[in-house]
Amino acid sequence: MIDKSSPIPIYYQIEEQIKALIESGKLKSGDCLPSEREYAEKFKVSRMTVRQAINNLVNDGFLYREKGKGTFVAQKKFEQVLHGLTSFTEDMKARGLTPGNRIFSFELLFANELIAKQLDMTVRDPVYQIERIRLADNEPIALETSFISANLIKDLTKEAMHQSLYNYIEEELNLRIDYSTQEIEAAPAGDKEAEALGIKKGTPILKILRKSYLEDGKPFEMVKSAYLADRYKFIATMKRSTK
Repeated sequence: MIDKSSPIPIYYQIEEQIKALIESGKLKSGDCLPSEREYAEKFKVSRMTVRQAINNLVNDGFLYREKGKGTFVAQKKFEQVLHGLTSFTEDMKARGLTPGNRIFSFELLFANELIAKQLDMTVRDPVYQIERIRLADNEPIALETSFISANLIKDLTKEAMHQSLYNYIEEELNLRIDYSTQEIEAAPAGDKEAEALGIKKGTPILKILRKSYLEDGKPFEMVKSAYLADRYKFIATMKRSTK
């Protein structure tokens, strides 16, 4: 219930009650919320107060509106902490989700100048190019194109890519993965991303470029990914440097 004698703003109390219902699972993704009028009558407050609470939850990504239909519970975003190097498979399993891949291209090619420069190899050295859609509980999360040095990661197969690449490298090849660098930028989805992820062209996505290195400092992988911006968020801990 709402405590009108509390110093906590009423709209904020309403927000917290709705968020609690979402986090407890009583309100699920895709559920339609009661109308502003119904909430106003339930809490005995003005519709303007309810509207402020709903607007805040929409802006924070908990809810979304469909014109002429109502306000709905948004899908929960996947969180990835930007310290510690883990694979997509490890991330999804840690969340209790089933990871999956839909591989539509697996080729062994000769590296061009760009790939050779990124992976510290010679032009025409062999490189695997793999295009796949990453899935969580069978839902598309990201479109991913990987370039992997065939000189370092030997005998890679399409079957191995259906599992965890990092597990294959560490368990099967007995190599140690050390670190990666990652660049993230927002961009509109192009035709390819839109088709692969089931979204409209121009929908905001997160484009990520990652390079991963073995313990000897050699880059073995470059990955270009397009993530659904409304399903994923990245969390970084930043420590202020001392002067």
